[in-house]
Order: sequence, then structure tokens, then C-alpha cells
Amino acid sequence: MNTRKTWRQHLRDEWLLAAFALLALALALFDPHPWNDYQRWLQLPTLAGLLGLMIAIQGIRDSGLVQHLAGALVARAHSQRMLGLLLVSITAVLSMVLTNDVSLFLIVPLTVAAGGISNLPVLRLVVLEALAVNAGSTLSPIGNPQNLLIWQYLRLPFLEFVATMLPAAATMFALVALLTWCWLPRKRVELRAEQVDGHRVSATQAALSTVALAMMVLMMEHGHAAIGALLLLVPFALFDWRLLARLDWLLLATFAAIFLGLGHFAELAWVRQAMDAVNLDRPLNLYITGILASQAISNVPATVLLMGRAPDDMALAVAVNVGGFGVAIGSLANLIALRLAKQPHGLRLLHRVSIPFLLVCAPLVYLVTRWLG
Repeated sequence: MNTRKTWRQHLRDEWLLAAFALLALALALFDPHPWNDYQRWLQLPTLAGLLGLMIAIQGIRDSGLVQHLAGALVARAHSQRMLGLLLVSITAVLSMVLTNDVSLFLIVPLTVAAGGISNLPVLRLVVLEALAVNAGSTLSPIGNPQNLLIWQYLRLPFLEFVATMLPAAATMFALVALLTWCWLPRKRVELRAEQVDGHRVSATQAALSTVALAMMVLMMEHGHAAIGALLLLVPFALFDWRLLARLDWLLLATFAAIFLGLGHFAELAWVRQAMDAVNLDRPLNLYITGILASQAISNVPATVLLMGRAPDDMALAVAVNVGGFGVAIGSLANLIALRLAKQPHGLRLLHRVSIPFLLVCAPLVYLVTRWLG
């Protein structure tokens, strides 16, 4: 009886993995494709990059550096609102240069650690940080996968891409900052001294793990994510397998299921026919289609689906980045943030905030970009 309850709990906790695994399996059975297509949908370089980041960040956590930085940050904070604005701003800036997932891997554990020693509202901050990476990464061609795809497709100069995306990104971040200011209380941050982790920071492990993180980011940017992950995986498997055991392997499995399921779904004949029937020559149609497609199949598959059909690929870039708000599946960064935080009712709160945020953000971004364009 207890075992059955445990399995139910596991299923409830991993419902996203179960749902997309079933979708991928059903599509494989009823619409079989050559093996090369499944390899393409699986996005092995992305999964390898995610694994490498997880290993490096786990090493930083185990070194005690995150806990130390969290204590220093909380001790110097004046109010929850100001600390929240600082964390959200750092998250947005990091997402421009280190990509949205890397910034979350750095900031969310710091936020959780800070919440463990203070009265900081962790889940609210994590939701705001998920919104912030969507806003910040919009500006940069290397900020997220959809921008990288469009940038490489168009072969635009880096600064030209940034200038084109600036009005949208600035509008998004202004709304995130306003929401942070209104949603977080002004009361002082109270440090719970008894919760402060007093153990010493392992400077060697912290330094090596930080170097590993930087190496992994560089390998990902130069298209060698699999080699980078292997260079981290093998030494830890030989000398510190317990660290590997603490990784969230189900997160990797969840993303693999999402990539397979949504990649296959986006290439179904009726889905492609539906896209062909939409008049994307009208700017508003393209904008709405990019947002709705992102809500249905996430913004990276939506970009792949629409990139060859859109007459204005930079307008498509704006649309799919806005589509990262709303439902959690709109951007995989949302799922990473919630998974790293491991807070109860996280998905519910994200939707309560992110869906209204999309409804406000989408028309404003459209008006700003059309007016300045």
C-alpha cells in the first residue's frame, strides 16, 4: 500500500516527464520516422550542454560558495524589494551574455540559499527570475536558442541584432522590474542566524568548478557541448561519483522527452498545413502566430517551424521571445527555474503571474516595436 502511494507521488511529481514521454511514444508508434529525425529532435548538443552545466553548478554548490555568497548578500540587503530588484537585474544581465539557462543555474541556487537563512519570499523571486531571463535574453543573439537560430540563419552583425531587439527587450524588462517593485514587500530582510551555514568554503573546489562552468559555456558557444560535458563527466565518474548521483537526472530525461515530443509534433503534416494556411505576411498575424505557437510547442520548436515561412525573421524573433511568457512550456527556462527551486506549488504560481504578464506584455511590445520600427 505504501509502495503504491510512493509511486503515485513520483508520478505526480514527474507528470511533465510522463506526459511528454507518452506523447513521444504515441507519435513514434503512429507516425514513424527515420532514426536521423529522432536524433535531430532530441537535440543532443543541448542535452549535453545542460548536463555539463549541472555538473559544474553542483560542484560550486558542494564547495559552499553559493551559501557563503547568499549569506553575504542577505546580510547587506536593506529590504526584500531592493534585494529582489538586484537579483532580477543580475539575472537579466547574465542572460544576455551567458544564455538564459546558465544565468538561472547561477542565480536560482543563490536565491534558494538566501531564502534558507532569511525571510526572503523564494518562490516569488524565482518566478520573477524566470521572467527576467526571458526579458534579458531577448536582447542578445546568444541569449537563448531561438535568437541563436535566427541570428545564424540571417547572418546579421551582432550589434544590428541587438539594436533591432532593444525596444522589445527594454519593454519586457521594464515590466518585470515594475512587477518586482509592486509584488515584493518593502519590509526588511531578516537574517536567521541559526540557519546560516557556518562550514568553510572549499576554495579549491569552488575555483575548479567555476573554471569548469566557464569552460562549459565556451564549449557550448563554439558547438562542442558534447565534448565539454564528457570532459566533466569522466573525471567526476572516476573520482567523485557521489556528486553525479546528486544531479537531477530526471530533469535531463524531462527535456529529452519534451524535445522528442514537440519536435515530432511540429513536423506533423497537419501542423505544417495549418501553418501554411496562416497569412504571415501581415505583421500582426506573424506576431500572434509566433506567440500562440510558443504557448503550444515552446518557443524554440515554434522558431524552427516558422523560420522558413516568416517574411520578417526579426519580427518572428520578437514574437517567440514574447511567447516565452505565459504557460510554463512557452520557454524551457521556466521549467529549469522551477526545477532548480523545488518549491511547492511553483507551477501554479508561475501561471498565476506569467499568463497575465503575457496578456499585458504582448500588446505593449507590439505597439512599441511597430512605433519604433
